[in-house]
Amino acid sequence: MDVYATSTLDTTLDPYYYSSTYEDEVCDKTSLVQFGAIFTLVFLSIVVILSLFGNILMIVILAKYENLKSLTNSLILNLAVSDIFFTAGLPFWAYYHMYGWNLGEAACKTINFVFYVGFYSSGVLLILMTAHRYVAVMNPLSDIVSTTGFYSVLASVIIWATSILISSPAYIFTKVIDQNHCVYTNSYWSLFGIYQQNIVFMVSALVFTFCYSQIICRLLRPTARRRKNKTLKLIFTLMVVFFVGWAPYNIVIFLRSFYVWEQQPLDSKDLVAVCETQRPLDYAFYVSRIFAFSHCCLNPVFYVFVGVKFKNHLKKMLKSRVHRTTSIPCRQNRLTITSITSGEEFSI
Repeated sequence: MDVYATSTLDTTLDPYYYSSTYEDEVCDKTSLVQFGAIFTLVFLSIVVILSLFGNILMIVILAKYENLKSLTNSLILNLAVSDIFFTAGLPFWAYYHMYGWNLGEAACKTINFVFYVGFYSSGVLLILMTAHRYVAVMNPLSDIVSTTGFYSVLASVIIWATSILISSPAYIFTKVIDQNHCVYTNSYWSLFGIYQQNIVFMVSALVFTFCYSQIICRLLRPTARRRKNKTLKLIFTLMVVFFVGWAPYNIVIFLRSFYVWEQQPLDSKDLVAVCETQRPLDYAFYVSRIFAFSHCCLNPVFYVFVGVKFKNHLKKMLKSRVHRTTSIPCRQNRLTITSITSGEEFSI
């Protein structure tokens, strides 16, 4: 029996499609699909809950206490919106791994598009936020650091326009195959999607490495501020989390892309050998993808809530909430509450 490895071109992103195509179990991936379904459902559920909570809280704090015309706050707000877009697609992928795709082609295209808009806009924003932090440390008097108003709006428009453009192939070139699989239409676009993610990661990694290494060198100077130890720990943590989260995932999808390139006919024995070679990579794909996708719930923690300003805003909001629920509704208490909440001063 001769079969083609390219007949499974979309298995790079959808092993469920692979296993259901070969009913004779020449390349059976039933155990892999079951592992992926359970593993994906449990961990993505945790990621979705934490991401929605953290990013919505971030938006509330920004809207209530911060100037949204500031470039810094505009980038943080856009990052929160981006992570929510990304998170919105995760429950559908968990459902997909459990039951296959039975939501129709329009939903297949739309959810793919929204997911990748969130994915790529998050990458673009992290690059810009890293570059902005670099300028703020290396040249704190630069106009870029204190930019407000029109330029913040312009930056937001460019970010989203770029992300929509990059994500458009996910809408145009995906379709439902065999009434149960939401995949790219051919191997070319499957490879394009993989290498596009690899390029975004490599650009992000270069920007991260250059900017943060320069910041660390500046902070290690004897004239640096006293808070440099905390800042250095934060920067080191950011870099470790970024590379641990995204490097394994990008390496795995890059290695899996080689199977899409293979176009020579294979007999059943050779196909079984290829399947056994792919199996560890398939398991690695499921695990590494969870680490990468969990970045959307870690962004609020590392980019916002570790800062003094936002921690104080959060304390202020919680304190105001506690006073509102525990106070007796009389004039004296209301005046006391107002004095406490409005009289506090927070450093920015």
